[in-house]
Amino acid sequence: MANAPNPIPSLRWWIGGLLFASTVINYIDRQTLSVLAPYLKLEYHWTNSDYAKLAIAFRLAYSLGQSVFGKMMDRIGTRRGLTVTVICYSIISMATSLARGFYSLMTFRFLLGAGESANWPAATKAVSEWFPKRERALATALFDSGSSIGAAVAPLIVLGIYFRWGWRPAVAIPGVLGFLWLIAWRWLYHPPESHSRVSPQEREMIVADRQELESRTGAVRPRWRDLLKLPQTWATIIAKTSTDPVFFFITEWFPIYLVAKGIELKSNLITVGIPFVVADAGSFFAGWLSGYLVRGGRSLSFARKLPIIYGGIGMTLLIPTIFTTNKYLITLLFSIVTFTYAGFTIMANTLPADLFESGSVASVSGLGGTGTGFGTIVAFLLVGRVSDARQAMGTHSFDPIVIIAGIVPFIGMILTLLLLRNNEATERGLVRRI
Repeated sequence: MANAPNPIPSLRWWIGGLLFASTVINYIDRQTLSVLAPYLKLEYHWTNSDYAKLAIAFRLAYSLGQSVFGKMMDRIGTRRGLTVTVICYSIISMATSLARGFYSLMTFRFLLGAGESANWPAATKAVSEWFPKRERALATALFDSGSSIGAAVAPLIVLGIYFRWGWRPAVAIPGVLGFLWLIAWRWLYHPPESHSRVSPQEREMIVADRQELESRTGAVRPRWRDLLKLPQTWATIIAKTSTDPVFFFITEWFPIYLVAKGIELKSNLITVGIPFVVADAGSFFAGWLSGYLVRGGRSLSFARKLPIIYGGIGMTLLIPTIFTTNKYLITLLFSIVTFTYAGFTIMANTLPADLFESGSVASVSGLGGTGTGFGTIVAFLLVGRVSDARQAMGTHSFDPIVIIAGIVPFIGMILTLLLLRNNEATERGLVRRI
């Protein structure tokens, strides 16, 4: 392609900004139910187990969709694939307001989960296409931070609409945002090799870095069963499966958890949002730290493993929350957990692009997402049943769940470190050296 007459400076970071915006919108749409849950539980007489069923319907479709759409992204490309899925989940989000009963609402949540599942595999693949390895962790942090921003602003948007017009407009109106985002996406996103607005210098940097990495791995595109034989694939799956369900517990149950602790939501909206804002800081810190270490000459392995280590340790601070009902201390502890979680998950999301050739990145990311989804389903079943069974214990109804949520990421950290290593597959060119 001829050189762009009017190139956009640092175009890759504009692409990163679009991926961030997509994640924000994705999370606002999915958070509508969790934000409204304390009020809908009273209005429709739901138990925690009933709410868990709605959350599981979303997660079941989300789990299966991660692998399916991950494979699809590798086949049809990021631009076309994300266009289709954003259209689908935006329509479904708006249509959720038409639900007329518990099971119709459950159906809409299932369909929303399927549509939204493509975001992470697609964004991970886009990062592998547009960013060199020294910037990849920071770029991943940028798009992943959209989940925290989306979770933080959702209560302000959704409850603001709910208190004025009711729950149906509160779930329908956010669905419009996806269509606005698509206008910018269709205009701006193309592969760097064929983009008409990328500068020659930026294109050369991106393509040269990718060609260098792919010359080491070849053009092999393993099948799922081949990928699942590799310990590096399982390192990614375990890293996500041991941490993301804990964050999803926080995003989807935190309002209910605070109410169980005797904290009134309407006068404490800032409290609800603080842990998610702090998670954003954790994302950018981990992305900057990992990139800084690579630029400073440290190995890619060390740069990725350090945030995994402090993430696994930091998430154990969920456990002390069972001993207090002080909203400030609970918020502080949850904020430390989300900050350190962000470092762990940023590395988990970066690993597919670090380890695998471009044609397999979204597939591996999708497999990790599927593991996360099924882990989340099991977790939500336990949350609903245990909290209902312990409801008479008031502020301690969630204690066993919180203890488990603090232990599992620590175990996941250990397993990830053991699996994340160079081996025979590295020498054969099936995965990149780390």
